[in-house]
Amino acid sequence: MDFEEDIKKAVEVLKSGGTILYPTDTVWGIGCDATNEAAVKKVYELKKRDDSKALIVLVATERDIMQYTAAVDLSLFDYLDTATKPTTVIYENGLGFAENLLAVDGSIAIRICNEDFCKALIKRLGKPIVSTSANISGEPAAPDFSSISEAIKSGVDYCVQYRQDDHQPAQPSAIIRWKNGAVEVIRS
Repeated sequence: MDFEEDIKKAVEVLKSGGTILYPTDTVWGIGCDATNEAAVKKVYELKKRDDSKALIVLVATERDIMQYTAAVDLSLFDYLDTATKPTTVIYENGLGFAENLLAVDGSIAIRICNEDFCKALIKRLGKPIVSTSANISGEPAAPDFSSISEAIKSGVDYCVQYRQDDHQPAQPSAIIRWKNGAVEVIRS
C-alpha cells in the first residue's frame, strides 16, 4: 500500500470513530480523533488504562496549539525550536477536546509532530489525534512495530502500513510544563 492510500484509509477509520496504530515522531502510537469521546474511551479500554491518566495529543502546527488551548505564552515556541528531541507540553487549558481526554484540572498534553506520515494524517483529518504508546498500560513502550503485542495490533481498527519495517529503536518524547516563561521538566 502506498503512502497516500495508507493516509486515506487511516483518515476514514478516524472519522468513523475508530482507532489506529500508527508511527509518530517517537514510538508507535495508538490513535483516535481527539475530539471524539467514544473513540478516546476505546483507547483507554484497549490500553487497560485508568482514564484519570491523561493521554498525549498530536497536532501539526503552532497554529493548532493556539486553536486548542487558551492563553499560550508565545515564548514557549522559541523554547521548542531549540529542543533536541520531540517535546510534549502540558497546557493548562485544553479547548475543543473530548472531555475524557482532559486531565481533572482541564490541562492537556500536546506535541507538535514533525514526522511526515503523522503530520499529513493530522492535516488531512483536520483535527488533533490522540497518541499514546502502543502497549498495555504499565508495560514498556515498544521500540518498533515488530515489538508491539498482538493484543494491541488486533485491538485497533486499522494498522498503518507505513514504516512497519523500520527497526530503528524509538524513544518516548520529553514532557514539560511551561509556567511563567520557565520550563518544568516532567520527563526528560
